[in-house]
Amino acid sequence: MTKNWMDALPDSAKTYLEGRRLDEVECIISDLPGIARGKAVPASKFARQSAFYLPDSIFYQTITGDWGEAAGEDGFIERDMTLKPDMSTATAAPWTGDWTLQVIHDAYDGNDNPVEFAPRNVLKHVVQQYRDAGFEPVVAPEMEFFLVARNIDPAEKIKPMMGRSGRPAAARQAYSMTAVDEFGPVIDDIYDFAEAQGFEIDGITQEGGAGQLEINLVHGDPVKLADEVFYFKRLIREAALRHDCYATFMAKPIAEEPGSAMHIHHSILDIETGQNIFSGPQGGETDAFFHFIAGLQNHMPAAIAVIAPYVNSYRRYVKDHAAPINLEWARDNRTTGIRVPLSTPEARRVENRLAGMDCNPYLGIAASLACGLIGLQEEQRPDKQFKGDAYEGEEDIPREMGAALDLFNESEALHRVLGPEFARVYSIVKRAEYDEFLQVISPWEREHLLLNV
Repeated sequence: MTKNWMDALPDSAKTYLEGRRLDEVECIISDLPGIARGKAVPASKFARQSAFYLPDSIFYQTITGDWGEAAGEDGFIERDMTLKPDMSTATAAPWTGDWTLQVIHDAYDGNDNPVEFAPRNVLKHVVQQYRDAGFEPVVAPEMEFFLVARNIDPAEKIKPMMGRSGRPAAARQAYSMTAVDEFGPVIDDIYDFAEAQGFEIDGITQEGGAGQLEINLVHGDPVKLADEVFYFKRLIREAALRHDCYATFMAKPIAEEPGSAMHIHHSILDIETGQNIFSGPQGGETDAFFHFIAGLQNHMPAAIAVIAPYVNSYRRYVKDHAAPINLEWARDNRTTGIRVPLSTPEARRVENRLAGMDCNPYLGIAASLACGLIGLQEEQRPDKQFKGDAYEGEEDIPREMGAALDLFNESEALHRVLGPEFARVYSIVKRAEYDEFLQVISPWEREHLLLNV
């Protein structure tokens, strides 16, 4: 670090530390699932270091902590990666007992090249391909999640949290302000933590599930927004824990309730003019607009393994349960997988409604942008706009993890844009994770098969 490294902190971090002594810095990086990995170091040590080291094996771990055999030709030797701080990401950790900052780091190999399977590097790689083509991608993620009662026994079903009224959260109260008020103390802490971290929330609403909320973020740079979602997941969990409940980002935590999505809104700007390439001079929809939609339709089936990364993810794609079951597109229609919201021509955008909130935000945004970029390159037209209820249409996305991985493995176009080394590692790790799941005998199997087959 430079001698005056704290002078370069973002304004929100400076405000948080004003008149206080910084105690600790958490040096973090996202692994494949999106878990924060890293080290916590005293502020005085962080001031003396320009980087730190972690083994590359953190990217070979499954969600259970086991390992995929993805180390390559040299075997599982756990090479050190150099992790360098991106000081623009420095932000408060306001739930800690002392004065702590978090800083996201980027991973480099021994030759100082970006580690190709580090999720933040994958997203940066995709964004750079847009810029090389003269485009600036803009995204706006929406985060859905549940506040649930504490659950310390995996054998127990997940239940909605107890609201402020002393009653469990009730379902089917979408957009109800009374329902939002039920979680007032948790939401207050979410706002306070977000303000301390310098994040702008565009709004919080009650969704259709019992104890399900949605937070919208202001549109912007894809890497910055992925950083914020990465940070927000931790922030929201910490706020919930203060009030004797859990925040969960599982795609489908409660069988009878809707799942949780991370809808991703996309628009693309021309770097030279700053204009939205989805709108023409007279405000009409352009060829690029239709090409982008076609890219999502044609390549999103292969990307489902990235935006729906767990076996639980596929329980969300249920007919008439607020999640899409196909890749139809339409204007102002929430039953389709690809939606064009109402907007002015300047704000014209395409919403991908397939990604689950359980996906790694860097990888989910990267995969969605990758499909759109391939569409811009291929210049194909999408299917005809769907009219009516898309749940009456045909299902055309994989319904389980094994089939999704097969499609991902076959997609040369997606591998090219995301990076072949990432595709190799991701496929191996997710297949190992899926194999682990297949060894588990479920209560359903014991109930219906034990004495009947």
